[in-house]
Amino acid sequence: MVLRASLASIPLASLLVLLLLAGCGGAQPIKTTPATLRVRVVPETAVVYVDERFVGAGRVLARQPAVLTPGKHLVTIEAPGHFPHDLEVTLVPGVTQVEVALRPVPP
Repeated sequence: MVLRASLASIPLASLLVLLLLAGCGGAQPIKTTPATLRVRVVPETAVVYVDERFVGAGRVLARQPAVLTPGKHLVTIEAPGHFPHDLEVTLVPGVTQVEVALRPVPP
Protein backbone atom coordinates (compact mmCIF):
# COMPACT_ATOMS: atom_id res chain seq x y z
CA MET A 1 0.00 0.00 0.00
CA VAL A 2 1.41 3.39 -1.00
CA LEU A 3 0.24 6.55 0.73
CA ARG A 4 0.48 9.74 -1.15
CA ALA A 5 -0.20 13.08 0.45
CA SER A 6 -0.95 16.19 -1.46
CA LEU A 7 -1.10 19.76 -0.27
CA ALA A 8 -4.87 19.59 -0.71
CA SER A 9 -5.11 16.85 1.91
CA ILE A 10 -3.21 18.86 4.58
CA PRO A 11 -5.40 21.24 6.58
CA LEU A 12 -4.55 24.90 5.96
CA ALA A 13 -3.80 25.61 9.64
CA SER A 14 -1.24 22.77 9.76
CA LEU A 15 0.40 24.05 6.59
CA LEU A 16 0.72 27.55 8.07
CA VAL A 17 2.27 26.16 11.27
CA LEU A 18 4.80 24.18 9.24
CA LEU A 19 5.74 27.26 7.21
CA LEU A 20 6.16 29.38 10.33
CA LEU A 21 8.31 26.77 12.03
CA ALA A 22 10.47 26.41 8.96
CA GLY A 23 11.23 30.15 9.10
CA CYS A 24 12.18 30.17 12.79
CA GLY A 25 15.80 29.80 13.76
CA GLY A 26 17.09 29.64 10.22
CA ALA A 27 18.62 33.08 10.12
CA GLN A 28 21.60 33.69 12.38
CA PRO A 29 22.90 37.19 13.08
CA ILE A 30 26.07 38.04 11.20
CA LYS A 31 28.99 38.55 13.56
CA THR A 32 31.53 41.08 12.38
CA THR A 33 34.82 42.19 13.80
CA PRO A 34 34.52 45.76 15.13
CA ALA A 35 36.59 48.55 13.64
CA THR A 36 39.23 49.94 15.97
CA LEU A 37 41.50 52.96 15.62
CA ARG A 38 45.01 52.97 17.14
CA VAL A 39 46.68 56.39 17.14
CA ARG A 40 50.40 56.94 17.68
CA VAL A 41 51.04 60.66 17.94
CA VAL A 42 53.88 63.01 18.88
CA PRO A 43 53.49 64.59 21.35
CA GLU A 44 51.76 61.82 23.36
CA THR A 45 49.76 64.45 25.24
CA ALA A 46 47.79 65.28 22.09
CA VAL A 47 44.04 64.66 22.21
CA VAL A 48 42.11 62.83 19.50
CA TYR A 49 38.60 63.59 18.27
CA VAL A 50 36.64 61.40 15.86
CA ASP A 51 33.72 63.09 14.12
CA GLU A 52 34.07 65.99 16.61
CA ARG A 53 33.74 63.61 19.59
CA PHE A 54 36.60 63.20 22.08
CA VAL A 55 37.92 59.61 22.03
CA GLY A 56 41.10 59.88 24.10
CA ALA A 57 44.64 61.07 24.58
CA GLY A 58 47.39 59.91 22.24
CA ARG A 59 49.22 57.92 24.93
CA VAL A 60 46.03 55.99 25.74
CA LEU A 61 45.02 55.30 22.12
CA ALA A 62 48.51 53.99 21.36
CA ARG A 63 47.91 51.14 23.83
CA GLN A 64 44.12 50.77 23.77
CA PRO A 65 42.50 51.49 20.38
CA ALA A 66 39.11 53.21 20.18
CA VAL A 67 36.24 50.97 19.04
CA LEU A 68 34.25 52.69 16.28
CA THR A 69 31.80 51.85 13.53
CA PRO A 70 33.27 50.89 10.17
CA GLY A 71 33.17 53.58 7.49
CA LYS A 72 34.54 57.09 6.90
CA HIS A 73 35.43 59.23 9.90
CA LEU A 74 37.04 62.64 10.40
CA VAL A 75 39.95 62.39 12.85
CA THR A 76 41.27 65.59 14.46
CA ILE A 77 44.43 65.58 16.59
CA GLU A 78 45.32 68.63 18.72
CA ALA A 79 47.98 69.59 21.26
CA PRO A 80 48.87 72.93 22.87
CA GLY A 81 51.68 74.68 20.99
CA HIS A 82 51.13 72.58 17.84
CA PHE A 83 49.12 72.95 14.65
CA PRO A 84 46.04 70.69 14.64
CA HIS A 85 45.98 67.83 12.16
CA ASP A 86 42.80 66.64 10.38
CA LEU A 87 42.50 63.50 8.32
CA GLU A 88 39.73 61.40 6.87
CA VAL A 89 40.05 57.71 7.67
CA THR A 90 38.01 54.83 6.27
CA LEU A 91 37.82 52.21 9.01
CA VAL A 92 37.34 48.55 8.16
CA PRO A 93 36.77 45.69 10.60
CA GLY A 94 39.98 45.08 12.51
CA VAL A 95 42.66 47.55 13.61
CA THR A 96 43.53 50.68 11.62
CA GLN A 97 46.68 52.47 12.77
CA VAL A 98 47.42 56.16 12.27
CA GLU A 99 50.80 57.74 13.03
CA VAL A 100 51.09 61.53 13.19
CA ALA A 101 53.80 63.93 14.34
CA LEU A 102 52.23 67.33 14.98
CA ARG A 103 54.12 70.38 13.77
CA PRO A 104 55.03 72.88 16.50
CA VAL A 105 53.78 76.45 16.16
CA PRO A 106 56.82 78.72 15.65
CA PRO A 107 57.58 81.19 18.49
